[in-house]
Amino acid sequence: MITLIVVGLVSGIITAISPCVLPVLPAILSSSIQDGATNRRRPLVVVAGLVTSFAVFTLLGGILLASLGLPDDLLRWTGIVVLAVVGLGLMIPRLGELLQRPFERVRPARMDRDGNGFVMGLALGLVFVPCAGPILASITVLAATNGVSWGLVALTLAFSAGIAIPLLVFGFAGQAIFGRIKAVRERLQLIRAISGGVLLATALVIATNVAEPLQRAVPGFLAGIQSSIEDNSSVRDELDTLAGRQGDDAAVASGDRLTFDECADAPGELHDCGPARDLPGIQAWLQTDGGKALSLEELRGHVVLIDFWTYSCINCQRTFPYLTAWDERYRDDGLTIIGVHTPEFAFEKVEANVADAAERYGIEYPIAIDNDYETWREWDQRFWPAHYLIDQQGEVRQVHYGEGAYAETEQLIQQLLDAPPQAVVEADPGNHTSGRTPETYLGYGRGYAKANGDYPRDEAHDFGTGPEPSADGEVSLSGTWTVGDEAASAGPGAALTIPFYAADVHLVLAGSGTVTVTLEGDPGYREVVEVSGTPDLYDLYAGEPVSDVMHLELSEGVEAYAFTFG
Repeated sequence: MITLIVVGLVSGIITAISPCVLPVLPAILSSSIQDGATNRRRPLVVVAGLVTSFAVFTLLGGILLASLGLPDDLLRWTGIVVLAVVGLGLMIPRLGELLQRPFERVRPARMDRDGNGFVMGLALGLVFVPCAGPILASITVLAATNGVSWGLVALTLAFSAGIAIPLLVFGFAGQAIFGRIKAVRERLQLIRAISGGVLLATALVIATNVAEPLQRAVPGFLAGIQSSIEDNSSVRDELDTLAGRQGDDAAVASGDRLTFDECADAPGELHDCGPARDLPGIQAWLQTDGGKALSLEELRGHVVLIDFWTYSCINCQRTFPYLTAWDERYRDDGLTIIGVHTPEFAFEKVEANVADAAERYGIEYPIAIDNDYETWREWDQRFWPAHYLIDQQGEVRQVHYGEGAYAETEQLIQQLLDAPPQAVVEADPGNHTSGRTPETYLGYGRGYAKANGDYPRDEAHDFGTGPEPSADGEVSLSGTWTVGDEAASAGPGAALTIPFYAADVHLVLAGSGTVTVTLEGDPGYREVVEVSGTPDLYDLYAGEPVSDVMHLELSEGVEAYAFTFG
């Protein structure tokens, strides 16, 4: 159990610095300075309220709502309304006095000072939707299906404490910075009004989901780290013990047959992962004729992709463009995608919310509503997203957990369908250049194209002049580089060459320096890109679709992560 608590703590820390925290971060920063630097406890009080309501809501929210017969999204909307009301109270002092009056005789002296911050924290905890890894998925599912145990409480507290650590750092850092600004110290009423406006804006952003595109646009570099920490054999065994399972008898390998986890270790190949499981306990079907239920037995002869998702999960949202593109491209050839929607939080059980999300993301394939987690447990699921590729005979041939492996999955779909060979392209929600160069990673852990052949990893290496790349998306390095798991760091004389076909080219870069961009086919094209700070997407080229060779010269210290093409 100690191992699981440590992993829960680390997972919480990673979650609190991931893109999922973006909607509530402005509220935490602004609420921390409402009293200037005079109330140094305020960040602690706000974050304490957030993690308290988040932990209680995660463990008991669904159970309480079900037992009282209340709507599943009541708590979320309660949090949104409280944020909006507190925000208006801060913006309009007279309204704030009216809101405080009923509580003046009943709250303790300390709450008279800090109660506003704790209430804000409670409301933020009700609307905070963190990225879902195996730890949070296990907490959610076990609380909903097995009840609350002391082990589950300990894991939830560890995860919540992990969330609290970065948020406290953000809150105290913001308070320290703004406390040094004279205008902040002298205009506290104006600061409170601005903070109220931020809280009101936060409520509107969360209610309307307008922050989702920004969250999806932020690179998910932490997802791989989170997966490596949470999804390993020792953690799986601990979670099985917590769930009362002594190993997964249904997934034990037999002969040449592999377990789901073993299949997931090599998602680029077709395996024998055993027969597909059933889809039990589905409450409703969306986007089928008349809400008709589908069964895998009836779909024999089709290639089926079962995708487990939940609509508020940012990691899931990043996969939707690929899934919808595969559905559009291969449905007529015999591919059936079934999205099994298993909720992470109570408000995701509302069928209308799922239907709205499907429309918002352009999902047209069938959706199975798995509110009681029966299909989730049937497939021994652990986190969102995850997919299982099933052949025409009903055998699982590929398993993939989390984001990524898009090109590999599409190639396997083509192989199972015996479709004519065609270019595998990244899905494109913007309908950009057809057949454009696929996303290309520069770190060795994400499929770096080896035009240079073998090379040292995680250490500086002089690649010399580098060979000529022979295919679109193949990168040739020259000069000195340090190639790491996720990125390649430029050293002296660092340059690279990449052939491409696209209308626009982007590259995720970090560090400090410049990148000089030229094109072989357009001698007059020269762009100097200024790079500064943490990883971000930079534009290298935009124009008409063109087949060309791009040359980049990078100043020492710049880190290059991945090319994307449009």
